[in-house]
Amino acid sequence: MNLQVIIPLLIFLIIIFLIGVFASRKLANSSSFVQDYFLGGRELGGLLLAMTMVATYGSASSFIGGPGIAYQTGLGWVLLAMIQVVTGYFVLTILGKKFAIIARKMKAITLIDFLKERYQSKWVVLLSASSIILFLFSAMAAQWIGGARLIESITGLSYISALFVFAASVLVYVIIGGFRAVAITDGMQGIIMVVGTVVILAGTIIAGGGIPTIMSDLMAENPNLITPFGADGSLTPLYVSSFWILVGVGVVGLPQVAIRAMSYKNSKAMHAALIIGTIVVGFIMLGMHLAGVFGRAVLPGLDTPDTVMPLLALHVLPGWLAGIVLAAPMAAIMSTVDSLLLIVSSSIVKDVYLNYIRPDAPEKNIKRISIGVTAVVGVLVFFMAIDPPAFLITLNLFAFGGLEAAFIWPVVLGLYWKAGNAVGALASIFTGVFTYIGITIYYPDAFGMHSVVIPVMLSLLAYIMCSIVGRNRKRQEHQEIINKYLL
Repeated sequence: MNLQVIIPLLIFLIIIFLIGVFASRKLANSSSFVQDYFLGGRELGGLLLAMTMVATYGSASSFIGGPGIAYQTGLGWVLLAMIQVVTGYFVLTILGKKFAIIARKMKAITLIDFLKERYQSKWVVLLSASSIILFLFSAMAAQWIGGARLIESITGLSYISALFVFAASVLVYVIIGGFRAVAITDGMQGIIMVVGTVVILAGTIIAGGGIPTIMSDLMAENPNLITPFGADGSLTPLYVSSFWILVGVGVVGLPQVAIRAMSYKNSKAMHAALIIGTIVVGFIMLGMHLAGVFGRAVLPGLDTPDTVMPLLALHVLPGWLAGIVLAAPMAAIMSTVDSLLLIVSSSIVKDVYLNYIRPDAPEKNIKRISIGVTAVVGVLVFFMAIDPPAFLITLNLFAFGGLEAAFIWPVVLGLYWKAGNAVGALASIFTGVFTYIGITIYYPDAFGMHSVVIPVMLSLLAYIMCSIVGRNRKRQEHQEIINKYLL
């Protein structure tokens, strides 16, 4: 073990723990445990909102899996990854003020709160909660794997031991601090991610002898590495374009990102976050994926591409600086894991238990169950992550596609189309989820696009057609809901 590397990381983890303790004290004095634990009291300012969106979206895929597949594929993957620049812009533009205003009117704390009030359907709630739990388990497993890979590379611990250390670290501060701890740490982690990106990219370029030398080395190994089509020519224009849905417009349907659009303080904070978030996401995505490609010239022949970033830091930087820089991917991973944990636990506690099992549960019981569910979910994901796939990004992108296929139209059309109703929402979620799983399993390269494209299109048709067919059902009651919130 290299203590010069490990000590800065330990200091980082201690600071995260102290933030959790600080947030837990505010929770203890809160008048509304549920709102503060799962939404932070809707008090996020512009910088904190931008950083929590960046840190939540920038995950193990951005700092471990993305650079790993860029290492394998070449500059074509950097081009594809830059589609993500617009994610924060799309989320805050499409949802923005309207979603926040309506969520406050509805007193919605989770995305499913909004769907419940908008569609007045128990089955929409239960199907939505099931979709979140199913796909976010996959997303959290990817983060657990990324964190374990990082610790494994740094410390020399076995993968299982590293997985245990990471899981324990995250669970402690999320369980005791809730969303407020998550938002505060996200602000700090976002800054660390920016600094880490600069240092690791600069160190890699210097170690490789400069960009011209690196490009010459890549061309000598495989000329396709420096083309838009990837090392094996698999990145066709149609396939790359389909990622505009998966990691571009479709991100509006991700519950862990959409909930940020209901947590900010005022419109000034939202406008600031829109600008800051777009710039920061673009910078991080470009820097980290370029470092992954350039790392192929510095560290050729890696058996596990997902380890390229920690190994690069250890190879091109002094030990103490490597420890500080490696706090960036650790920050990205932890900030995503904590948000996903809260989304899953809120789906179980707030959306199912409080709505349909025990609506009159006392605050003390809610607190105990929320903490217990968060802990149990974390342990279950630990066991899922014991046998990791070759590329962790495959798990993360699978989860993204499933959530987008389920939620993008019930959320967006639920906000903007008055004729949308529960029949359309149920049809859209059901169609999106089941066609996505079927296509992913049986036709993963259907028509040369990512498997999310067809399910999203079919779920849109299902929403519109079934809303029209079911528009007379409870029409008066539904119109009253529309008049109350959407006009």
